[in-house]
Amino acid sequence: MVLFDGGMSSDEKTTVTDVPLWEQRFRAARVSLPDWAEEAPERALFVSNATGTYELYAWDRESGEQRQVTDRANGTTDGVLTPDGESVWWFSDTDGDEFGVWMRQPFGGGADVLAVEGLEASYPAGLALGVDGTVVVGRSTDEEGSTVHVVRGGKGAPVEIYRHRESAGVGDLSHDSALLAIEHTEHGDAMHSSLRVVRVSDGGVVGELDDSKGGTEELGLAVLGFSPVDGDSRLLVGHQRRGRWEPMIWDPVAGTETELAIDLPGDVDADWYPDGTALVIGHSYEARGELWRYEIASGELKQVETPVGSVSGATARPDGSVEYMWSSAAEPPVVRSTAGGVVLDPPGAKAPKSVPVETVWVDGPGGRVHALVQRPEGAGDGPYPTIFEVHGGPTWHDSDAFASGPAAWVDHGFAVVRVNYRGSTGYGREWTDALKHRVGLIELEDIGAVREWAVSSGLADPERIVLSGGSWGGFLTLLGVGTQPEAWALGVAAVPVADYVTAYEDEMEALKALDRTLFGGTPEEVPERFEASSPLTYVDEVRVPVYISAGMNDPRCPIQQVENYVDRLAARGAVHEVYRYEAGHGSLVVEERIKQVRLEIDFVKRHLG
Repeated sequence: MVLFDGGMSSDEKTTVTDVPLWEQRFRAARVSLPDWAEEAPERALFVSNATGTYELYAWDRESGEQRQVTDRANGTTDGVLTPDGESVWWFSDTDGDEFGVWMRQPFGGGADVLAVEGLEASYPAGLALGVDGTVVVGRSTDEEGSTVHVVRGGKGAPVEIYRHRESAGVGDLSHDSALLAIEHTEHGDAMHSSLRVVRVSDGGVVGELDDSKGGTEELGLAVLGFSPVDGDSRLLVGHQRRGRWEPMIWDPVAGTETELAIDLPGDVDADWYPDGTALVIGHSYEARGELWRYEIASGELKQVETPVGSVSGATARPDGSVEYMWSSAAEPPVVRSTAGGVVLDPPGAKAPKSVPVETVWVDGPGGRVHALVQRPEGAGDGPYPTIFEVHGGPTWHDSDAFASGPAAWVDHGFAVVRVNYRGSTGYGREWTDALKHRVGLIELEDIGAVREWAVSSGLADPERIVLSGGSWGGFLTLLGVGTQPEAWALGVAAVPVADYVTAYEDEMEALKALDRTLFGGTPEEVPERFEASSPLTYVDEVRVPVYISAGMNDPRCPIQQVENYVDRLAARGAVHEVYRYEAGHGSLVVEERIKQVRLEIDFVKRHLG
């Protein structure tokens, strides 16, 4: 059964015209960047919403056959191929609660079985599969903290080789399955990991890399991957020693560190070419991305041609070509290859285009703030009704990439403003780390500065500016309508933090660790900071209608703390609407997502005009 036709170009497809453009964008089939099996590169795994729900698909690239692997009511996106390409591992939780176990299914189809016997359900904390069958599973639970378990050679019972109360996870397994890299935050700073490499045979420590210096210098490290060459102990590592993310090579066996001369502004990511002689460089700068090839021996850096926009992932194939996911705010995502053409083209009508973004820099209290602006077509010069779409994370950033949500608001005549406030990634370590202790309030200072620009520049109608966002963006929305009540006409918050103390009590352990880092302690240790940053503190100051949507099974922004906030709104007769749905931190079901956006648009139209 062939579900995807790679032979049809995007330009040959037709666009459905019997539903609104914004709904077409959500319904259009999409695919992720395919992941391929290390020892069987003709076998690949990708995620698609072709059936209306995001699920995993196996793809035999030689025969062209694609097969749907998972089929669950609330979707599945976490999966990986075994290195030999014989099996697909996928994470099974319950309706989006992120708490579950790894399952295994043959690549060609068959029954799902428990992938590792003897491990209880947990939150996932990384997975590594070796070419010899070795399995490494990272787990996180509220009771045990972080643990790592190994099934050596794929045989026998899992053996625990790591445990700590602070958050940690599996980084990568060396090609010969002899070494395991673990990212950990034993020093107590959940925003800046340290690295430890241990022997898989007995868990003995081979090497340590710690740039945190006990948490005082706030420098982080990240595992990018072991060399793909057998017997090669080199580990590609991301570091922040020069104020941004960039790669270096660490050999924990030899005890050497090799910094790479990559003279590019902004953040730099990297991955290996399959022969281990060169790196694929992902370069992110001022909300746009590009690709480069770096020769390790010579230090030569050569750009890989990609269109202007955002590259959200790239992988080098055995033939030396690079496949990458590309999009821009105006152009829908597509998987391209440097060998030419589209790698994997989903079936059906393509997503309608949207409008490009404009780049704006605004002077804020902590430095220049970068914002991305989209204006509605055919609506004159403004001022426009405007929606501030605030990104989540907070360690994330908006980019010149295709997004169906903002495009929907543009279709309805809104200008859309997205702000990469302090706390966002992509603008250096100091910018990302700046939100500590005054959590939420610092971000809103930057958002407020951009709002002032939007009004003074003539972009935004000051009486019709909506504050909106999901997750951390939902938190900032509720905090913003309480602390800046005169600035916003409406608040639209999805899966938000609304009552920070209750959220801390109910959320998963890994997020508790992050909150302790952000606030400098627990609610008992620094109650004044949690109070100052909690939307519940300012709920009586809210003067505008508020819309909230929340997942009943959300482990990140749990439902009870939302109910506490809603009860306070209701008690004082404040105008509000709440939509609760049976899923976790968002939905993987296309029609459910459309329903949520439709409800948001309807709410804004009714209250804003």
